[in-house]
Amino acid sequence: MKGKLRATPSRGLSGRIAVPGDKSMSHRALILGAMAEGETRIEGLLESDDVLATARAVEALGADVERLGEGRWRVTGGPWRSPDAPIDCGNSGTAARLLMGAAAGRGVTATFTGDASLRARPMDRVVAPLAAMGATIEGGDRLPITVRGGQLRGIAFDNVFGSAQVKSAILLAGLGTDGAVSVREDRPSRDHSEIMLGAFGCAVEREGKIIALPAHRQLRATQVTVPCDPSSAAFPLVAALLTAGSDLTVTGTLANPLRTGLYKTVREMGADIRFEEEREVGGEAVADVTVRTSALRGVTVPANRAPAMIDEYPVLAVVAAFAEGPTVMHGLGELRVKESDRLAAIADGLAACGVRAEVEDDALTVHGCGGPARAADIFTQGDHRIAMSFLVAGIAGQHAVTVDRADMIATSFPGFADLMRGIGARIATA
Repeated sequence: MKGKLRATPSRGLSGRIAVPGDKSMSHRALILGAMAEGETRIEGLLESDDVLATARAVEALGADVERLGEGRWRVTGGPWRSPDAPIDCGNSGTAARLLMGAAAGRGVTATFTGDASLRARPMDRVVAPLAAMGATIEGGDRLPITVRGGQLRGIAFDNVFGSAQVKSAILLAGLGTDGAVSVREDRPSRDHSEIMLGAFGCAVEREGKIIALPAHRQLRATQVTVPCDPSSAAFPLVAALLTAGSDLTVTGTLANPLRTGLYKTVREMGADIRFEEEREVGGEAVADVTVRTSALRGVTVPANRAPAMIDEYPVLAVVAAFAEGPTVMHGLGELRVKESDRLAAIADGLAACGVRAEVEDDALTVHGCGGPARAADIFTQGDHRIAMSFLVAGIAGQHAVTVDRADMIATSFPGFADLMRGIGARIATA
């Protein structure tokens, strides 16, 4: 998708669909497969720009990587090597931060860079603990950064940011040392790394707020099945929730409790949303998620829910615009250092749509008014989630919404426009 996309009022979104695989798990499956002994088979891998950057990166670092079919990949681990050229992580902060940790633990030297957006994002929160473990870091707190691994030592780290990327980088680096490695979290962050490390034979220990690597840290190849991404599923599900006459199911969706904050929130707002056929796949909770059009009311979203829905606040802000009364979201400071300043982008986008919203410190208040009050052109700041969220506003509302760019949607949700058209949404190039 290149150029502008316009979403116009739609009716009756319906179907039974699957969205692409979870992005967080896809990155981790490739990296752990590259670090493990033997051949790892991955089913359901998200083939987005971000994840493909990770696939190229682990291949440059020494793994044998082969695409076997749609979403089906083979990764054979082996000794890592120092690549001749910088590792380009594209737009992916997950790729950059996790690979920096893995490279430090594997004792190689690698330079990491990315696109203009990624080069503007802070890396000091990962650089500092890696340096404390003994890695040599060249560069500041922005990419490009060179990591020189070696004989690392253990660390007891306090994850004050509540960042799964930081925690994961430390755990991956810790695989290369015999020292004690632990991370303390007052607010639990996504635990996909811990679950997947266990599947690869490294049973991460958890006691209260402390997560620690065990004495045995050798990884062995395994089979990984990646469920559908709940952050991607949010867009068609929210569109159906807000669009009259809709009844939609997204099958095989990751239902990890640390990823379902949006669904908990819209249920509190009055949404008809159901988790069906609940099951476990590779240690992760999975369910089919069904929604029907619902009348919603504003709520207050506590700050402690942010880690479970950090990527879903843009589309939640759209939900809030359609609800009755104000919705107040707390604890959104992390949104300022995403692919864009998402907090500002959300507020600006709502204002363009004629929806009143205020940002105060790390809180956002949206005054629900039944959806956009006028047609709008949205400046996305090159952010895929801002683009998709405001396209949902155009689908569900009474006025067309146009986004200035669509190409970057492929970083997380290839085929987004086609999938949305397939359930009845009116989206076209502008």
